[in-house]
Amino acid sequence: MSLLVVGLSHRSAPVSVLERAALARETQARLVHDTLAAEPATEAAVLATCNRIELYADVDKFHAGVAELSTLLARHTGVPLEELTPYLYVHYEDRAVHHLFSVACGLDSMVVGEGQILGQIKDALALGQELHTAGRLLNDLFQQALRVGKRAHSETGIDKAGQSLVTFGLEQLAEGAAVSDWAAGRRALVIGAGSMSSLAAATLARAGVAHVAVANRTLERAQRLVEILTEPGAPGVFAGLTASAVEMDAVADELVLADLVVSCTGATGLVLTADAIRAALAGRKDAGPCAAAPGPCAAGPAGTDGAARTDVRLALLDLAMPRDIDAAAHRLDGVRLVDIETLADASADAPMAADVDQVRSIVSDEVAAFGAAQRAAHITPTVVALRTMAADVVAGEMARLNGRLPDLDDKQRAEITQTVRRVVDKLLHAPTVRVKELASTPGGAGYADALRELFDLDPQAVAAVSRADTRADRHTTARESA
Repeated sequence: MSLLVVGLSHRSAPVSVLERAALARETQARLVHDTLAAEPATEAAVLATCNRIELYADVDKFHAGVAELSTLLARHTGVPLEELTPYLYVHYEDRAVHHLFSVACGLDSMVVGEGQILGQIKDALALGQELHTAGRLLNDLFQQALRVGKRAHSETGIDKAGQSLVTFGLEQLAEGAAVSDWAAGRRALVIGAGSMSSLAAATLARAGVAHVAVANRTLERAQRLVEILTEPGAPGVFAGLTASAVEMDAVADELVLADLVVSCTGATGLVLTADAIRAALAGRKDAGPCAAAPGPCAAGPAGTDGAARTDVRLALLDLAMPRDIDAAAHRLDGVRLVDIETLADASADAPMAADVDQVRSIVSDEVAAFGAAQRAAHITPTVVALRTMAADVVAGEMARLNGRLPDLDDKQRAEITQTVRRVVDKLLHAPTVRVKELASTPGGAGYADALRELFDLDPQAVAAVSRADTRADRHTTARESA
């Protein structure tokens, strides 16, 4: 296994650098294509979220791979290499596997234990499959990471240690009050209709908001999200939730009505400027902070003692990277803004659950099992080539026997053939089983070389088996994805 990951995250880089390095989906596609075209890499995938960018590759040279992947990240993010390098981390082979499995379990998330990262890993794998840049190693790696993450969430209480970034952000806005109490009866505006925005809308519906307006550049996607929110049995329906879909050019009008805004789009520029927010506040009909929302003084988030604050007229949650909402909104009277940078600071003090240690144990066990499976798989083409060579020897000897003893009837010839095959199979059984066991141990890769040398196997025959296995894996993956 020659797995290499080069990346940066909220743990290694300030939010200002992550914001500059954010990658749009089309840029991600170009990045993995260029990685695959680079000499050291034979497979590539990119995991890009609001607080991490990681490039995974199967490389044949470590130092050349690190240099190439770092250069490609700098080129495609637009951050000069000399600025980016201090914030990059590198993991190789088993450490790279351990890193991804930890990420999948939420151990490396800004909010420890959050489960949304599983969807983002699934998206990264889907992109690699769609572009045919993920081969056997990365397909196996990412699919196993998804299984490990699901195992961690089902077998431990890691969910209690963390939550989604959306919930964590709403808790920061609520400032100590229960989110359901703070959000009840509010009018919310959700900008974007992707996975994070959909999660935000569903979370707000469960929290008891009165109305959710969804704005998106593609109105059909916003309408689909509204249908999901208001279908029978959906969260909030029994509490009288209403929802509407609007065009992006209607955001200014919705902003005048909203008490709470959650924004998470893929835009490269600001979606809400400080001037637009100021204009929306000025355009409200209410003369005081509480008139814009139903209920007694429901317009402001709660204070640290759980009492409602009356100085906040508009609560803003920006989950986009790069940011959707102008940071200058912090300075506007009547506005509270929580963004990725705020969440990064707050998460540093978030409590850790005792289950984290159990998840770490799961990750360690799964890394060892994955490494053993990969090492065992490495020798399989050699074993197949050996058995193919043995079958060819049997076929050749039987052909010569047929020439020497042409009077053998079909029954006799079949019995002799079966006997010779049994002898060969018995002779090969113990060494091939044992070599697979030995190959699964650390340092076991050399057993494949020893087997090829001892039996004088043609390296091209082994390579042909490997290529055939790779093609079969890709066809299987394509069918599973379909």
